[in-house]
Amino acid sequence: MTLNPQPAITLSDVAESIRNVPDFPVKGILFKDITTAIKRPEIFRYIVDKTFDKYKDAGITKVVGIESRGFIVGGALADRLNAGFVPIRKPGKLPAPTFSKSYSLEYGENILHIHQDALEPTDVVLLHDDLLATGGSAKAAIELIERFGVKKIYVNFICELGFLNGVQQISKDVEVFSVVTF
Repeated sequence: MTLNPQPAITLSDVAESIRNVPDFPVKGILFKDITTAIKRPEIFRYIVDKTFDKYKDAGITKVVGIESRGFIVGGALADRLNAGFVPIRKPGKLPAPTFSKSYSLEYGENILHIHQDALEPTDVVLLHDDLLATGGSAKAAIELIERFGVKKIYVNFICELGFLNGVQQISKDVEVFSVVTF
């Protein structure tokens, strides 16, 4: 029995599968919603495969995901890379002692936390999140990771809003890879 082959997925398919939600979470923001992309198994697989291919030889020992959408693909990447997974969360979500860092977003301020025993100096870290906008949360997360004196940090996003120049918030020493840029 021959199975019907699925058509090859492209970057355009990924970009088109990400829904735009106007005025969320506040008026004036056009929110890029990845849930419409990751609900499709072929798109989810493409995102994970594309990112895995980028980092499979980088020696990643920990994938750090930023709450909450960074947990979805971040967990799958940790599994594929044979690495541990570390969550970075918002206030009040982690039960043990944490390091914290406040940051600004395009519509307010927030704080990120990581457990104080989450990483080791020997770790090679892939920081993952769904979206790079103005770069505030990514910069804060990198600063938290740097507290551990890890060997190397890579940063990855499913999508990047290039017109907001968020990548400029990230140190030139940190390699950034976005699957799709808008």
